[in-house]
Parts: sequence; C-alpha cells; structure tokens
Amino acid sequence: MSFSQDVKEELSKVKNLNNKNLLKAEFVGYMLTGNVDINSKSDYIEFNTENEFNIERLYKILFNLDIPYEPEVNGKTYTALIKITDDIRKIFEIMIKNTEEERRAIVKGVFMGSGSISNPNSQNHLEIRFNNKRNLEFIRNLCREYDIDFKVLDKKKLYIKDGESISTFLALIGANQSVLKYEDIRVIRDIKNSVNRKVNCETANLNKTIVASVNQVEDINLLKRAKKFDELPESLKEVAQLRLENPDSSLSELAELCKDRISKSGINHRLNKIHELAEELRK
Repeated sequence: MSFSQDVKEELSKVKNLNNKNLLKAEFVGYMLTGNVDINSKSDYIEFNTENEFNIERLYKILFNLDIPYEPEVNGKTYTALIKITDDIRKIFEIMIKNTEEERRAIVKGVFMGSGSISNPNSQNHLEIRFNNKRNLEFIRNLCREYDIDFKVLDKKKLYIKDGESISTFLALIGANQSVLKYEDIRVIRDIKNSVNRKVNCETANLNKTIVASVNQVEDINLLKRAKKFDELPESLKEVAQLRLENPDSSLSELAELCKDRISKSGINHRLNKIHELAEELRK
C-alpha cells in the first residue's frame, strides 16, 4: 500500500462521527475537489474515486448527516450519487463562517477527496486536484493561514514540495501517525543523501588529485628525459622528488613532507612552475 493510502486509511478512521459540524465541514471539503461532477441538468452531485478509504469515509459522513445518496461500483471506480437538497445548500454556508476546527475539517475533506502524497523515500510532493479555480483559491488562502504556501499547477492543482510544509499539512488535517512516519522516513532519506553527496564529493576530489598527480609525474619525467631536472632550483627539485615518491598524496600531505615550512599553495606554485618548464619543452 502506498504512503498516500496509509494517510487516507488513518484519516478515514478518525472517530468524530458524532460531531455534525465537523462532518459537514469535511463533506464540504470533499465537494470542492476534482473528483466531483455537478451536472446543472441533474439533481445529483457525483463523486468518483478509486480509493476505498475515500469512499468509505464519505459514505460514513453522508449516513451520519442523513444525506440521501446512492452508492455505485464500476470496475475499480467507486461512486456516490448525492441528491441535491436545500439541506445540502445550507451545508455550504459553512465556507462563509466557520470555526478553527471546521476549517481544518474542510482541508481534511479536500485531501481525502482528491489529494495525494508521494512516497517520502523518493521525493517530497503533495498535491490536490480541483474542478475550478475558485475552489482552488479558497483552499490555497485557507492553508496560508497555517503558513502552508501551495503552488499552482495547470490552474487546477495545488502542490507543495517542501518536506516541512508537507509535515505541517499532515498535522493540520489530523494525520498524526503519518506525520511521525513521514518525518522518520524523510530524516533517514536526507541523511543517506547527505552521506552520498559527501562520498561523491570526496571521490571527485580524489579523482582530481589522481589526475593532477599523473600530469605532474609526467612533467617531472619529461624534465628528466631532457636532462633538465638537475638544472632545477633545489626548492623545485625537492617538491618534484616528493611527488615522484608519493604519487597518491595530496598537496597538503606533500607540504607536510617538505623540510622547510611551506603551505599547500606554495607546493602548488612550485608544481605549476615545473609544469611551465615542461610545457616549454613540449613546444
């Protein structure tokens, strides 16, 4: 089962079915999403989903609010045909005036209705689909009250890719166990990525050291073949000999092997001077 499924399973089991106001708010959230089809020529609102936890929760909400509906199953698609009544229209007034708990319930219903979240092992990504821009902006502005700044995709999707914002969102809608699981996975993933970046960086640096060393040894051997090595100043001879004897050493390590105190940049300067002399011979 996907992480998205885990979150929705947790939310579907929240025991607040006796609180009519919260159920109404959650129902409103469901009705704002991209899985809703409202036909102006019909007396029904049609909600479709392939997620069993979505539909189970919605059926419970409808039953406990005494809202008439007809359940349907077509292959993998679950449908709730909801009769449009005056009571349904009154429920939507909750969008105009609502409490803190009701606002959270609306957002929860929106996520349950058409939200999804990627496996945190691979990436940070949470998105919600809507059927119109008005509903999208309503939820976007509502979430901003909780410092969750959704981005807009294709005019009908809200998404966030920041891990902390996703955790904040999950906490907002009451998926507390999922928050803990998400954070555990995210922290482990970030540590692995950090280690991999460090290893890659160290490998890249090692490769650069090896390539530079090979080129430096070639320069020194060229000077020797041309009988120019003995003409080098003692300071260059010393560094050249150290490089031949220690081909795998870094510049800092060569600096420590020098008789006189010399910096890493000093070693590099002397090797560059040797390279310039070698280049003159190559012309």
